[in-house]
Amino acid sequence: MARSCCPKSGSFPVLEVRLKPAPFAYAKPESVDEALAILAEHGDEAKVLGGGQSLLPLLNMRLARPSVLVDLGGIAELAGITSNGSISIGAMTRQVEVEQSAEIASALPILPAALSHVGHAAIRTRGTFGGSIAHADPAAELPTVFSALEGEAVIAGQSGTRTVGADDFFTTYFTTSVGDDELLKGVRLRRLTPADRWAFLEVARRHGDFALVGVAVVLTTDGDGPDAVCSKARIALSGVADVPVRAKAAEAVLEGARLSEQDVIAEAAAVAASAFNPEGDVHASAEYRKEVAQTLVRRAVAQAIETGARS
Repeated sequence: MARSCCPKSGSFPVLEVRLKPAPFAYAKPESVDEALAILAEHGDEAKVLGGGQSLLPLLNMRLARPSVLVDLGGIAELAGITSNGSISIGAMTRQVEVEQSAEIASALPILPAALSHVGHAAIRTRGTFGGSIAHADPAAELPTVFSALEGEAVIAGQSGTRTVGADDFFTTYFTTSVGDDELLKGVRLRRLTPADRWAFLEVARRHGDFALVGVAVVLTTDGDGPDAVCSKARIALSGVADVPVRAKAAEAVLEGARLSEQDVIAEAAAVAASAFNPEGDVHASAEYRKEVAQTLVRRAVAQAIETGARS
């Protein structure tokens, strides 16, 4: 049964104590089915709580005012890292667990590299992997890597489980294809191979801040040397659109080219920057974001090539 606090009002209790957030009912289900039943009953009036590192500030500022808060912290099946050909990461897996996992370090070293930029250690201790993906902040690191790795989101609903590819998962600012009566169970990611080279870079005003622009690059090659040919490229950027986006035109420039051709790398970076029209804000102008995007793509591709096959 869902555990919640008193006193009761309708089917859920309402918090009586004075808090920064607007009043809400609170439920802590112990199974996915129980959580889905609550979400189905309350629709868009309910909000799912993962690690709370993104949601709680919104609640405290009353930018989010759910009538029901559904805490997933009691659902053990939503946490953990499993390997069965691909790597599966449960939505409630703490970011620090992913960052420190030997399995992840071997299979997907780009993830701990990206996670080192996520907030600070205390944030990653509470923050969840799936929470960051589902929150869909277009400046966040994990959604960007998820896109570059062409991951799959596993989404549960009362009618069953479905999978959605990264390209179709993010729809607009802070919005995904997860329905009001569904929840993200976890993600599946393809292991990197010895033929894959990768890099993750970002520019932020201070360490721990959200990136002004970030880039994740994964290149698949036909050899180990600098003259190897790129058979497949995946470039994902943050901070340049309303969702983390693939620079597919830039990927096409690299595919089939020798990685030693500097003019090709420069062209791919220019194409990547020209494909987007980022919005300016108090942190950076649109022109600055485009310039940084071009520079980061060029540097990330060069770094992936220089590093060589993953270690």
